[in-house]
Amino acid sequence: MLRLLKTACVGKLSRKIGAQSFSAAALAKPNQNPEVLYTGIFINNEWHKSKSGKTFPTINPATEKTIAEIQEGGKEDIEIAIKAARNAFEMGSPWRRMDASERGELLYCLASLMERDQAYLASLETLDNGKPYTMSYNVDLPMSIKNLRYFAGWADKNHGKTIPMDGPYFNYTRHEPVGVCAQIIPWNFPILMMAWKLGPALATGNTIILKPAEQTSLTALYIAQLVKEAGFPEGVVNVVPGKGPTGAILSNHLDVDKVAFTGSTEVGKLIQQASAQSNLKRVTLELGGKSPNIILADSDMDYAVETSHFGLFFNMGQCCCAGSRTFVEDKIYDEFVERSAERAKKRTVGNPFDSNIEQGPQIDNEQMTKILGLIDTGKKQGAKLVAGGNRYKDMPGYFVEPTVFADVKDDMTIAREEIFGPVQQLIRFKNLDEVIKRANASEYGLAAAVFTKNIDKANYLIQGLRAGTVWVNTYNALAAQSPFGGYKMSGHGRENGEYALQNYTEVKSVIVKVNEKSS
Repeated sequence: MLRLLKTACVGKLSRKIGAQSFSAAALAKPNQNPEVLYTGIFINNEWHKSKSGKTFPTINPATEKTIAEIQEGGKEDIEIAIKAARNAFEMGSPWRRMDASERGELLYCLASLMERDQAYLASLETLDNGKPYTMSYNVDLPMSIKNLRYFAGWADKNHGKTIPMDGPYFNYTRHEPVGVCAQIIPWNFPILMMAWKLGPALATGNTIILKPAEQTSLTALYIAQLVKEAGFPEGVVNVVPGKGPTGAILSNHLDVDKVAFTGSTEVGKLIQQASAQSNLKRVTLELGGKSPNIILADSDMDYAVETSHFGLFFNMGQCCCAGSRTFVEDKIYDEFVERSAERAKKRTVGNPFDSNIEQGPQIDNEQMTKILGLIDTGKKQGAKLVAGGNRYKDMPGYFVEPTVFADVKDDMTIAREEIFGPVQQLIRFKNLDEVIKRANASEYGLAAAVFTKNIDKANYLIQGLRAGTVWVNTYNALAAQSPFGGYKMSGHGRENGEYALQNYTEVKSVIVKVNEKSS
């Protein structure tokens, strides 16, 4: 069966082997009004309406108009999805009987189907999320495709060890799938976060109920149909759209073995509590951040300004690892502020389907209102507004001006709370020990960055910073091979790389008594 599937998949796609270019020069023309094909609940490779009959709207954040009504999954729908996932996980099911290498082939096929439909998926992502199409097409889709292919390669390499145990015993370990996994993904990178979750879970043989964010369900639902087209058995991947209570049902359910969540620290705490109160299900959390970005006086000024700008304003500032606390050494602080303000004022904002646009809208009115409220708080607490600070009033949509604050103090609200928007805070510092202490004075520990030409200073800062990722002379460099996750209240567990496999496997120790040779 798999050989037939492989032939059909490769023949259908004519997939290119080897390195590919995803440069802007190769940008496929977007469809500004892509047809919405799937708005239902995906269980057992079939589409269903919600048992309650409820739906919810998904809104285009650039126009504030409804794109489509989506079926709202509730308790009955979740029960059906969990049963489907459990049946697919049981011994004797096609998924459990499948060779590990075959699971890898299915992941390869899914990645190739996404590559085939890259322009459509990027258009749908931009419509539903508001991020620039150039980013959807050139960043989110290629990274997602590479992620699935990376984990496809791991499917038949997730093996245990033989251990020289004392006594007449043969001891070996097996890495076995955890079971039924609930995966709850955010709205800022819908396709990429789906890939980050599906890849390691499917490679290691788990079954899934995935809940997309209510604001951005459309691409997850389309990819669900690609899961079926790729040939995954029924019940292996189920997608149930819904609001917050849908995720809460999954987190509390006794027949869910694991929850993987990416989102706010506030919700992450609730999921952790739900696990403790139900069946102590395994939980991995990738949560918020207030990442320090440290600029030393010996840095290349032009490069540091531009890369710090990117580190904050990327994806409209809606990035958990955004460099939102930019610490600048005293000697260059004033010049850095001036240049950062100039760069922010030149940032292009508007229709996300326009290839010349750098910044689209915020995800929804609630998020926009929160951002504008924190900007007002910054002004009231004495931070100096040097760029932006307002909503764009001459166009529809949830657009916020690229905003820069100077003279920010560590105890200000904008220096402590995650803004999750296009608001850069510039903070002055004098020496390395001081900046390490101040950078670590946060409940978060997701990422950090250092800009310097001095490798000794870089290494000194690296060992002092409590963060899951530390970039040196770059920002937002991420890859399928490299682990990503946080210290402290930024969560626990790691996405990507070999480390991600640990989230989805149990280690079974097998001890076999070896009989002595009979006389």
